[in-house]
Amino acid sequence: MELEDVFKEYYYYCEAKGFTQKTMINKKQELKQVKEYLMHKRAITELESVTSYDLKAYVRMKQIAGLQPQSIVSMFKIVHAFFSWCEKEEYLTVNIASKVETPNVPKKILKGFTGKEVHSMVEAFTYKTYLEARNKAIIAMLADTGIRAMEIRGLQSLGVKETTILVNGKGNKERMVFISPALKRILIKYERMKKQYFNGKDVNVNYFLSYTGSGLSHVALDSIIKEAGKRAGITGKRVSPHTFRHFYAVTCLNEGKMDVYSLSRLLGHSDITVTQRYLQSMNDEQLLSKAITSSPLMNIKK
Repeated sequence: MELEDVFKEYYYYCEAKGFTQKTMINKKQELKQVKEYLMHKRAITELESVTSYDLKAYVRMKQIAGLQPQSIVSMFKIVHAFFSWCEKEEYLTVNIASKVETPNVPKKILKGFTGKEVHSMVEAFTYKTYLEARNKAIIAMLADTGIRAMEIRGLQSLGVKETTILVNGKGNKERMVFISPALKRILIKYERMKKQYFNGKDVNVNYFLSYTGSGLSHVALDSIIKEAGKRAGITGKRVSPHTFRHFYAVTCLNEGKMDVYSLSRLLGHSDITVTQRYLQSMNDEQLLSKAITSSPLMNIKK
């Protein structure tokens, strides 16, 4: 079976599955590279001729090119998914990608935000203008719900209710997150400023809008978050949506008010092992606090 035909069929399969635009772009980019490598560097045109040795050589080429281990691992997940599909469709008897080892990714403990730093970033913006109120609401929502960057950008006005937010997550999976009274107060003021600013104009359905009434781009959201960190004087830490997500998760777990299973659902994780990684990033003081409050002797009723 010709490689060109199989890759083309797989693209249509992925589109039919309803993968997000970002996922489709990543898949097409990576599979285009592996197809060109197999056809032009390994002189392979038939799917049945591809071996695990060819894929190992592809990974090795990426390493020589200087790609970071995390990038190679992410890249190869796409390749693995393709050959897994080939096996499922019975175009191959086995998934040859399963025999390929990828580099070990060094575990880096993320330096998370403190509560004081998050408070400073929220307070770094005012209600004087629409954009200031919008930015304050964005930072507050990231910190208080732990939703992803793509989720807050894609959030629709109809999805923000009185006490809940309907989030469209990875793989177009919907989930509900909840609005605390503290966040609600900020959102009410933002919505008032938004209504006044656009004054009945025809705007995008998204909840958070640019000054022209269109949805926020990835670059725009990143700039807002970086500005919050700059105004609050945050240094030595990565100021990003994921760091807010990390702050939300660790705070929920550290306060002892939420179990890992409930947190996993709120974060939109498909597996609690992903959620459990946040436990690894707790610092010694946080672990000490948990150990003391959980101490059997400390909790014996006298």
